[in-house]
Amino acid sequence: MNTILHLGLGSFHRAHQAVYVHQLQQLGDSSWGITAGNLRPDMPDTIAALQAQGGAYTLETVTPQGEKSYARITSIQRVIPYQDDLAPLVAVGMDAATRIISFTVTEAGYYLDAHNRLDWETFADLRNDLQMVKAAQAGHTIYGALASILRARMDAGSGPVTLMNCDNLRHNGERSRSGLLQFIEALGDSALLQWVQAHTTSPNAMVDRITPRPTPDVAERVKAATGQHDAAALMAESFIQWVIEDRFIAGRPAWERVGVEMVQSVDAYEEAKIRLLNATHSCIAWAGTLVGYQYIHEGTHDAQIRGMAYDYVTDDVIPVLDTPENPCPLDLPRYRDVVLDRFGNPAICDTNQRVAMDGFSKVPGFIAPTIRERLARGQSIDSVAMLPALFLTYLQRWHLGQIPYTYQDQAMQPEVAHAMCAAADPVAAFCADPTLWGELAADTRLLDAVRRAHDRAGRFVQAHMGAQTAVPN
Repeated sequence: MNTILHLGLGSFHRAHQAVYVHQLQQLGDSSWGITAGNLRPDMPDTIAALQAQGGAYTLETVTPQGEKSYARITSIQRVIPYQDDLAPLVAVGMDAATRIISFTVTEAGYYLDAHNRLDWETFADLRNDLQMVKAAQAGHTIYGALASILRARMDAGSGPVTLMNCDNLRHNGERSRSGLLQFIEALGDSALLQWVQAHTTSPNAMVDRITPRPTPDVAERVKAATGQHDAAALMAESFIQWVIEDRFIAGRPAWERVGVEMVQSVDAYEEAKIRLLNATHSCIAWAGTLVGYQYIHEGTHDAQIRGMAYDYVTDDVIPVLDTPENPCPLDLPRYRDVVLDRFGNPAICDTNQRVAMDGFSKVPGFIAPTIRERLARGQSIDSVAMLPALFLTYLQRWHLGQIPYTYQDQAMQPEVAHAMCAAADPVAAFCADPTLWGELAADTRLLDAVRRAHDRAGRFVQAHMGAQTAVPN
């Protein structure tokens, strides 16, 4: 059996890539299986449950109409428990039977600045990883881990391998590959650099499925529906999509048999997903948190919040993604409506906390490109400016300790964010931040639009909270 080694055994991988491999096995193709583990000591209870269950788990899927179905997913052949030296992961990665190394580490885990350079200055764990790998110890960032695995594979003469990024990162294969090569250059290992360039490929991919963090009631529903106690059960929406560039250096599963779109270029699909889905998701999470909602579906059914998301896509995104010179192969208005229907699914109970995280990666990755393109054409950015304005308003609440949950953001420097919020002019400080805006930082057109949108966001919150308190008991 050929092996896919997956790094980052979280919910999304188990509701997405592992499902496609499982479906292929159900068709009688058992030529590929998954071995998976984590680079950090995360999710110990889930890992232990998966080990006890031989890698199997139950996936609950829910349609927007509330119809639930259950499937036992068995494509993960081996679960590797966390070990600080990553020796078991390295051993699998250097095995000649491993033909694909895939990974899911979230957008912020790539440590790339606005120019796609590794941000050594900001991230101490990246610098620490470099020293660890130089000392022949395993690294725990994606780059340190891959460098350790690929060095062992090179030394073993185990042949080529595809590096498959499964994160919501624009041009995810190219950018993670660039980060890896920069990391290896910093190591000073020219032999490894040449080997990776010659013996690996990194196809870009677009992945999509809403997968909330599992809550205890998921396991309860699984038990009621199947009779099985499953401590690793999880749930996802019924919608699923995967588009991959067909550039695999050492073979691949026949994923096209189970609905994966194998293409020459993923660009159009990727841009549509990142801007229409990911950015809209964040918009709803930030706005919903500000007015006291806990779940994404609550904000999606709020007419004002839905209107912000709808206007952002309709006014500013669709006109730059679908032009006479470069027509989009997707029906973008229909895609927009499908996305909002998916977000409104009350059965998903996707939390604002999960979706609101990593704003310092999402603003430059999901939102700033639309602003840049609109400004380059001399066009209004009033609708898209609402998204960063909502994030700034959200940050100001965080600064005051008024967010009702822990905000997580790997790319944020808390002291910088606090200083931004405490500034005499928070909007100007926010719009001047190079991490968020790159070359757009301090652009007067950006500042003016975000200032107007920030005022609108403040009025929206005040009016919404006033309306809530005006409701009689």
